[in-house]
Amino acid sequence: ADMWRVAAVTASASVRQALCRAPPPPLPPRRWTVSVAVSPAAGLADERVETRVAGLGPGQSVTLRAVAADARGCLFESCAHYRADGRGQLHLGTDTSHGGSYTGVEPMGLFWSLAPAGIERPYQRLVPRSTGTPIKVEVLVHQGHSLPGTIPGPVVAKAEVERWFTAPGVRRIRLKEGGVRGSLFLPPGDGPFPGVIDMYGDEGGLVEFRSSLLATRGFAALSLPYFDFEDLPKVMKELRLEYFEEAARFLQRHPKVKGPGVGVIGTGKGAELALSMITFLPEVVAAVSISACSSNTIADLHYGEMTLPGLRFDMNKVSVSDTGVFDIFDALDDPMNPTNSSCTIPIEKAEGQFLFVVGEDDRMWKSSLYAELAIRRLRQHGKENFELLSYPGAGHRIDPPSTPFCQVALDRVLGVPVVGGGESKAHAYAQEHSWGKIQEFLHLHLG
Repeated sequence: ADMWRVAAVTASASVRQALCRAPPPPLPPRRWTVSVAVSPAAGLADERVETRVAGLGPGQSVTLRAVAADARGCLFESCAHYRADGRGQLHLGTDTSHGGSYTGVEPMGLFWSLAPAGIERPYQRLVPRSTGTPIKVEVLVHQGHSLPGTIPGPVVAKAEVERWFTAPGVRRIRLKEGGVRGSLFLPPGDGPFPGVIDMYGDEGGLVEFRSSLLATRGFAALSLPYFDFEDLPKVMKELRLEYFEEAARFLQRHPKVKGPGVGVIGTGKGAELALSMITFLPEVVAAVSISACSSNTIADLHYGEMTLPGLRFDMNKVSVSDTGVFDIFDALDDPMNPTNSSCTIPIEKAEGQFLFVVGEDDRMWKSSLYAELAIRRLRQHGKENFELLSYPGAGHRIDPPSTPFCQVALDRVLGVPVVGGGESKAHAYAQEHSWGKIQEFLHLHLG
């Protein structure tokens, strides 16, 4: 009995010792043999990056994923399928994606194909709310090929990239000059710089990211809202050209602006306003019109005693898909109908230069046709003061390079998803190509 008692005590002591013994040290973190390098790791949003992966097995299949969040925390992601070469390396500038969000050799495909993650509300745009902070994109390398929306394989390497919309030294000045509201972006240095007014469409509010990029590229850029901002009218019922005239005169007279004239760049309704500005305001000598209508639309435009009525949308001509997506392509009144001739912008009166930028698959409205009508009108009056950039397969909103493509987007006014048209790869090309051409055009005609 004593022998069993001794054995039991000895056993319980050894159990206690085992329980009290310090836990084993944690395993050292695994050192990735695979690496992904994105350079520059922090750079301007309109510039390309170079993405390389090393340390894979020869011919190994991997999925590259990009993940980003907007200012509200909404997640966006994209993915692409690659195979390593014989040395276990990948270079997105020369290697082909075989599937995922895009296919082919697309150095920036992971960026322009970013779309709301499956858990998020669809049809949202990834656009910066603030130009002072970058959009951070995490690039991950996963084992194997995984389809969009599925759980990817284990992560074997990752890197973070910062996409900045302003360069060091660019100044942002919030404006309350008379009736004019907005933000003026000035490049570093003494200047003077060519001056450009920048406007977006009927979503309203202040959209600054293109202006800050223009300032980074050497322009004094005024981001000009015209409704639904501060004390401006809440809705776009009617517009007065005097507001835009005041903005043009402010910019023209600014000590950092070169002159003698200023330029204007606009998208959608903003592009149509750009056409009216260069037509009626001698201060404006160059207009970049992205996806405009050749007539005034929606809101009547007043200037002194003159009024350009706005073409209206016929909601009976709007179609809605089974998934609830609105197609408004045929809804705008026909500008070629003689009864609508009073809405036409008389651009033949303009002394300045036009650059028309259109996507041939724009489904918001018929911007290719409208550019043709504008050019025909100029030629009928003996004018050749225009250039046309027309992009097959591109949709409505042609933004600076690598802005994520969004074929269907929530309309801020209607609150419903509206099809903007386009195919992602063709649209991405249009954005990259037109951005360089727009800067060339503005430098040529503004000095």
